[in-house]
Amino acid sequence: MRKLARDLDVDLGSVTPTGPGGIVTREDVVARAGEASARALATYPGDDAPWLAQGTVSGGGRQTRVPVKSVRKRTAEAMVASAFTAPHVTVFHTLDITKTMKLVARLREDREFADVRVTPLLIAAKAVLTAVRRHPEINASWDDAAQEIVYKHYVNLGIAAATPRGLVVPNIKDAHTLGLKDLALGISELTATARAGRTTPMDMSDGTITITNVGVFGIDTGTPILNPGEAAILAFGAIRQQPWVHKGKIKPRQVTQLALSFDHRLVDGALGAKFLSDVAAVLAEPAQGLVWG
Repeated sequence: MRKLARDLDVDLGSVTPTGPGGIVTREDVVARAGEASARALATYPGDDAPWLAQGTVSGGGRQTRVPVKSVRKRTAEAMVASAFTAPHVTVFHTLDITKTMKLVARLREDREFADVRVTPLLIAAKAVLTAVRRHPEINASWDDAAQEIVYKHYVNLGIAAATPRGLVVPNIKDAHTLGLKDLALGISELTATARAGRTTPMDMSDGTITITNVGVFGIDTGTPILNPGEAAILAFGAIRQQPWVHKGKIKPRQVTQLALSFDHRLVDGALGAKFLSDVAAVLAEPAQGLVWG
C-alpha cells in the first residue's frame, strides 16, 4: 500500500480509510489520488484557489464550476444591459498631476484631516463634482419608457469598489453639497462598507455619475462600462513618475491618464471632451477648482 501511495504521490495521512477497523484500502488510495490530481490541475502552485472551496471540480480536473451568486449576477445583468442599450463612446486625456500629489501630501499633514484617509481619488472626486457644476447636462439619464431625458439637480457620486463578492458601485448621496473633508469621509465610509460586504441596495441606488479607480491595480486606463441609469463614468488611471515637458524643460513629473465613457444619446463629443478637459484642469491645477467652485 505504501508503494502504491508513493507511485501515485499520495500522502497516506491524508487518506480517509474505509476498510474494516480503519484500514486504508487500495481503493481509498486510488480515490485520494484522483482528488489530489483534480485539485492540482485546477490551480497553480502557491494559489489559495478560493473557488475550489465554493465549486465543483470536474472529473479530469480541468475545470471548476462555481454557482453565480447574487451580487455578481446582478452586476453582470446590469453591465450587459448597459452595454447593449447605451451607445458608449470613450475619450482619453494624459496629464501631469504633480500639483495634485503635492496637495495630497499637504492634506495628510493637516490636523483637520488627521482622522481621514486622503488619496488622489479624493481630488479626482472633487474635480468631477466641479466639472459637473460647469456642465450640468452630463448629470442625466435616459428614460426609454417615457422617451425623456432626466436632468438631475443633485450629484450622487458613485465609486466603483472591487470586493470579494464582486464589483459594487455605491454612491455618496448629495456629494455636490460636501466640503473636501466630508467628501473624504464619505469615500472612506463607502469603500470600507463595500469591502466588508455591507453595501445595501439603497447605497447603490440613484447614482448619477461614477468614478472607477483602475489605478489602484496598476492599470493606466480603460474603457469603462456605464453604470445603468447614468450618462458618464470616469476611469482614473495609475499615477507614474514619467519624463514630461514642464516649463520648457524635460523633468520627472507625476503623470496619469483619464478615460471618460459616456452615453452618446445624452452626451455628444464636444460635451464629453469639455467635461474631461475640466476634470483634468482641476487635477493639473487643484487651485482651479476653488476658482470654478
